[in-house]
Amino acid sequence: MMIDFELTEEQKSWQKKAREFVNQYIVPNADKYDRTGEFPQPIVEKAKEYGLLALAAPKDLGGPGLDAMSSALVNEELGKGCVGMQTTLGGNGLSSYPVLFGGNREQIKLYFKHILNGELAAFALTEPGAGSDPGAIRTVAVRKGDHYVINGTKCFCTNGGHAGVYTVFASTNLSERNRGLSAFIVEADQKGITVGKKENKMGIRASNTVEVIFNDVSVPVNRRIGDEGQGFKIAMKTLDVARLSVGATAVGLCKRILTETIQFVQNEKKNGKPLAASQYIQFKLADMATRAEAAEGLIDKTCYLKDSGRPYSKESAMSKTFATDSAMQLAETAVEIFGPCGYLRESNIEKLMRDAKVMQIYEGTNQIQRIVIANHVLKGR
Repeated sequence: MMIDFELTEEQKSWQKKAREFVNQYIVPNADKYDRTGEFPQPIVEKAKEYGLLALAAPKDLGGPGLDAMSSALVNEELGKGCVGMQTTLGGNGLSSYPVLFGGNREQIKLYFKHILNGELAAFALTEPGAGSDPGAIRTVAVRKGDHYVINGTKCFCTNGGHAGVYTVFASTNLSERNRGLSAFIVEADQKGITVGKKENKMGIRASNTVEVIFNDVSVPVNRRIGDEGQGFKIAMKTLDVARLSVGATAVGLCKRILTETIQFVQNEKKNGKPLAASQYIQFKLADMATRAEAAEGLIDKTCYLKDSGRPYSKESAMSKTFATDSAMQLAETAVEIFGPCGYLRESNIEKLMRDAKVMQIYEGTNQIQRIVIANHVLKGR
């Protein structure tokens, strides 16, 4: 398999645009939002101006309709700046893909009207008793004539407290578990929607993570995405894309950690010499750089497969697992090299380590990813 690593002019343009946005608006403000846990609404407004809220919007609706590589390049740059802010902006893509994969033309136009107007969207799948097992979902959608009535509670919902529209997964047949799941477009102004507890997180503190409660929420039948029972399939296709996005973000985080570490060892001295003169430190840097490069290579291959219309579920799981594990390993190594300085709150490395940990957990834990990978390998795919 031959992959052309040369970026197109459009890909270079999006990479440059994202880098300028990160350097001008995210890097100077990341520490503030991490400390306070406030929602970065001013940054979101600027992201709208840069077109970074609607990356998945189709071109025929006025969006960029980016290919996988362009999206990965944008997410990598955002990951260098702040994983929490990338999680906020990336939430719009995550919630859009179910509509793109399973929705009809009118549903796609309805959904992206919100996003192209600069609104945030939220993906409502996870529940208190249903994390890695969507079949355990207990939010129900009961059909009553030309409407469904949705009841249930979603947790760990990114952007849930600020979204204008949700993609909600609910069971239309509890006895069928996965095969009973259906997906719905639910606009946030519907009566019966309540935003519950806001999570006080260890990392990605610039992102809004909340509980969302649906109490007798009436949704027209024409807001159901696809047929009844197709929700699980739609969710899995969506998570394939999401894992690629998380992997690309983790590559950006790896590069940021490596850059911070290089700067530190070049400036910090021991016995009158920079730490960078130590062969022990050089070996650590070599391993860090190699893992970052390998993670980027996996992302590039997965983007190539997706953009070529080929299956990429296994590679997406590999990309997410390897890149996020690498980010955590690089962060641990960096803290060791920085010593006491790396453990202080005013250290950039301390924040980067907290941000790295959650990436091994969300969008499907890395343990679940290994199950996905193993299933593909055992079946010879």
